[in-house]
Amino acid sequence: MTQTILAIDIGGTKLAAGMVTSDGALGEHRREPTPAGSDPEALFAALVAVVDELPGHDAIAIGVGCGGPMTGGGTAVSPLNIPAWRGFPLRDRLAEQFGLPVFVDNDAKALALGEGWQGAARGCANYIGMVVSTGIGGGIVLDGRLLDGADGNAGHIGHVIVEPRGHPCACGSRGCLEAEASGTAIARITGGDPRAATPDVVAHAGTLVGRAVASVANLLDLQLAVVSGSVALGFGEPFFAAAQAEIDARACLDFARGTKIVPGALGADGPLIGAARVALVKLAA
Repeated sequence: MTQTILAIDIGGTKLAAGMVTSDGALGEHRREPTPAGSDPEALFAALVAVVDELPGHDAIAIGVGCGGPMTGGGTAVSPLNIPAWRGFPLRDRLAEQFGLPVFVDNDAKALALGEGWQGAARGCANYIGMVVSTGIGGGIVLDGRLLDGADGNAGHIGHVIVEPRGHPCACGSRGCLEAEASGTAIARITGGDPRAATPDVVAHAGTLVGRAVASVANLLDLQLAVVSGSVALGFGEPFFAAAQAEIDARACLDFARGTKIVPGALGADGPLIGAARVALVKLAA
């Protein structure tokens, strides 16, 4: 029997909501820019408005992908690229608003689940899914299971150090992948729109992503990285070629040699499909 999940994606540049069936089909959906400002209630109201634009539905649950970090299950979210929310009780507020069970996970972890379910990692038991966009995040699947960690924040590859003397990061460290290769970082470093990045900037971002992936491959014995997000997919083949060259140069252990990096297959639909998968996995547990 096909069931429906109300899927929500919360990011630094956009809010999205849509209806996803239990066989992975995205139906009606809406996207709006994430409002600027520091008022947490204004941001939540904007999110509710996006959901309310959807036609009537018979969803059995809500699945949410949200930027992190967060405490377990999204009981409190503090996305680094959404300053309005610090310790915001997202799960309970959504449950109260819509009267449905709510399951929240990091947006990049959700996308990793989606790519393993319907995308480029389908049939693969060991891989990392990544988002290279406004920020950089990741989700790691080992032995067919998404890793959570103590509070659900496992996979934060955006905060792997790739340039020890690099730029300050919003997390408080320096030289994190997110501080060097995200859309926000590229805009800050170059003073221009990442969409107009020069070939050198594109190649450098790809190299740093490849450096981080090689470290993960060496650490965790996996051989596939699936990368989505507006920066990675917008930069396209030159970005992925630079990343692959860096992986080939640095993933040298026998089990890590041959690690591949590929574009995500779900495109703009991936975050919502992944958010739905978060709910379906939790409901089946």
